[in-house]
Formats: sequence, C-alpha cells, structure tokens
Amino acid sequence: MPQVSFEFFPPKSPAGLEKLLQTARELATLAPEYLSVTYGAGGSTRERTLAAVEALHRADLAEVAPHLSGIGADRHGLGELLHHYEVLGIRRVVALRGDLPSGMVQHGPFPYAEDLVRFIREQTGGRFHVEVAAYPEMHPQSPSPSADLQRFVDKVRAGADGAITQYFYNADAYFRFCEEAQGAGIDVPIVPGIMPITNYTQLARFSDACGAEIPRWIRRRLEDFGDDMTSLRRFGQDVVSELSARLLAGGAPGLHFYTLNQAAPTREIWQAVASG
Repeated sequence: MPQVSFEFFPPKSPAGLEKLLQTARELATLAPEYLSVTYGAGGSTRERTLAAVEALHRADLAEVAPHLSGIGADRHGLGELLHHYEVLGIRRVVALRGDLPSGMVQHGPFPYAEDLVRFIREQTGGRFHVEVAAYPEMHPQSPSPSADLQRFVDKVRAGADGAITQYFYNADAYFRFCEEAQGAGIDVPIVPGIMPITNYTQLARFSDACGAEIPRWIRRRLEDFGDDMTSLRRFGQDVVSELSARLLAGGAPGLHFYTLNQAAPTREIWQAVASG
C-alpha cells in the first residue's frame, strides 16, 4: 500500500482539541505514516500547535509532525522549540517559509524555507526527518515557474528528506513538476497534497489565497449545485477519488490529506482509492 498522511490545524478551545483527537482516532484506523499539525502565519498559533502536537503524541496514534514556520521566528526561540520536540520524542517536522501576518514587513533570519531547513540541520543534524512544500502550479508569490523550481531545489539541497505539495486538481501539473525536479537532480519523495471538496465557497477562498487552480469544469459544476450540499459532496468525492487513483497509478509515493479536521471526507476518498 502507498503511504498516507493527514494534516490538521490546531483548534482554538479544549472542546476543539477533543474533537481533533476524535478525528485523529478515526483516521488512525487507516494506518497513516504520520499526522501533521499546521502553524499559523508568523507563528500566531505557536502555543496551540504545541498543545495539539503534545496531545496527539500522547495519544500514540501515529508519528506526529509539527509544522515549523521561518517567518516571524528567531534563532533562539526556534532552537528551543526544536529541542522541546526532540525531548518529547518527535522525529519528523514540516519546514515552511510561512506567511507574513498582516502588517508584518520583516522576514527575520529565515526569509526562505531553505534557510529554515539549513538551521534545523545545523542544530539537530539528522535527528529529524524534514519535509518541505512543493508547488506543482507555482507558488503565488514566485516570479516564474523556473524560479519556483529553483527554490524547491535549494531547500531540498539544504537538507530536506521529502516534500508535500500544495493541493491541486490537475494531475498533469504534478507529474510535470516531478519530472522537472528529477531533471534538476532531485530524487526525494514528492507526495501530492489532497484537498477533499465539501464546501465550494470555502474551497474557492482557499484556492484564491494559495494559488491552487480549480479547473473551470469543476468550478462550474460546483457552482451549479448551489445549496444542494449532498450532491456537491458526492461529486467532490468522485472527482478527488479519481484524481487520487490517477496519481498513485502514475507513481506518486502516497497521498497527504488536508483534512480540515474532518474524518469522513478523507476516509471515504482513501477507502475508495484503496478498494479500487
């Protein structure tokens, strides 16, 4: 079986944390390689991320991989956080440049993800498995596809062990990106990120912000469903299940699901792929 991993965002309340743990328990039955926890712009969710990571680690459902953000971080604080995770028993992290919070103009000592990866290696050697991000449809702030590819190459060469992509709905973009990365001498696993489709308004907002394209035929179908959420979700499950199956058939090493802290949509897609 190919690997599967699940991503969560840190909840804002104790009740939300308990709900997250229940979601993680449900998804743990699918034997994920790891569970990751996101980190807000400029470190805005640092304490909530840490609390979610510690709770998931105590639950012992699967390996836990905290996100680390370079933007807004300083060397001392990041070093302390890495040490804390190492003592806790965490052995995998996701290293990201991160987003600038509204009003922030200074990038700090880690303006790019490669700087963060290099710092992690300087501080901890090979004691962490480091994942980084990849953008099959180009990072929205990148000036060109070639510049975006070079950024990816740089952070892998700085010490990354693997990559997770931004979500997408065009399998050809993923396969082309992997070919170009291989052509540049990169051979780490590049795992496609998968976003279930359950809410068109939410998906459109996310996609406009992160530069992930929703193909016109999908967008128009989603618009046409209107308030018929049952039909929209059924259509979304079919589309994403077919995409996931094609990616795995084409050689993708696994799937990384952006769960939005919901178990059912992700579980249904993975089960459809695994049984197909």
